[in-house]
Amino acid sequence: MEGFDGYKPAMAMVGLQCIYTGLALFTRAALLQGMSPRVFVVYRQGVATLIMAPIACFTRWRNPYNKTSLGLKSFCLIFITSLIGVTGNQNAYFEGLYLSSSTITTAMTNLLPVMTFVMATIVGMEKVNFQSLRSVAKIIGTIFSVGGAICMALVKGPKLLNTILVLASSISDDENLELGCAFLFISCLCWSFWIIMQVPISASCPDHLYSTLWMCLLTTIQSSIYTFMVEPDLKVWSLHSYLELGSCLYAGIGTAISFFVQAWCIQLRGPVFVAMFSPLCTVITAIIASLFLHEKLYVGSLVGALAVIIGLYIVLWGKAKDLEEIREETLNNDIQKLEPKSLLNNTTSYSTDLEQSLLPPHK
Repeated sequence: MEGFDGYKPAMAMVGLQCIYTGLALFTRAALLQGMSPRVFVVYRQGVATLIMAPIACFTRWRNPYNKTSLGLKSFCLIFITSLIGVTGNQNAYFEGLYLSSSTITTAMTNLLPVMTFVMATIVGMEKVNFQSLRSVAKIIGTIFSVGGAICMALVKGPKLLNTILVLASSISDDENLELGCAFLFISCLCWSFWIIMQVPISASCPDHLYSTLWMCLLTTIQSSIYTFMVEPDLKVWSLHSYLELGSCLYAGIGTAISFFVQAWCIQLRGPVFVAMFSPLCTVITAIIASLFLHEKLYVGSLVGALAVIIGLYIVLWGKAKDLEEIREETLNNDIQKLEPKSLLNNTTSYSTDLEQSLLPPHK
């Protein structure tokens, strides 16, 4: 069971990328029907808040020892992270998704591992030693993953499947493409900030469900204020189709799941481990789009997918070496701490054994 438990974070992150794939495809279709990206963010976070509230309250009620209080420091960390890492991230992401396309969006989000790796290195969460094989592996793996994702989106080559693109109503590549890519780049910056901030938030508030609930609630309020400032017309809040309603519900449920899963995985494996799974979203999107949406599949997409997978496992190998060293250091520190106590216990063993023999056994 210990070996299987070690694979749980990786399995959770793969499932999370499947959720992100569905989010990109369904949301793109809803936005093309005329739904406002800013209103979509509010509904998404509102649904996530309604889902997380009873779960978090029930968990705290069932576990009386888990009464983590949200102090001023924790609230400030969650508020800033919600403002930049969620409100700013999601508004920029869906605006970029609307202005560009699903393929370009999933390809641009693969800049996330590089940005997170750089941010984590700057703040001291990741150490780079060019003389260490594991550090070089993480750098090479990051380059492979990002390069492969970009190759999938931009390099075509010969066509593998003679299919016809069904979604002909999408915006052309030239129209607002530069602006859409700029929004997506800003989204990656905000997303990297969110991942990095999960470390101090987890240390300040270990209850992931409780912190996720507050993050969803604060993001709903922040996004609502931003939407009313940008679009004061109340008509934009209307939902005109089941696709728009279903997209909001799916996005809200996916948001609640993703916040909790990412926070849990970051606590176990670190921020770079979580960020390195984002290229899989591009691979899954290309496969689903080619099979079910009959989008064109080129050799460049296949080569890029292989590069993404190779780079991903190279980085995971480097991170596995990090975990081994951390466990060895922790074990050595524990042994050093126990040695003085063991000597002290030896000097007092006679009195302790005598007292224990006179005490009645506990049941």
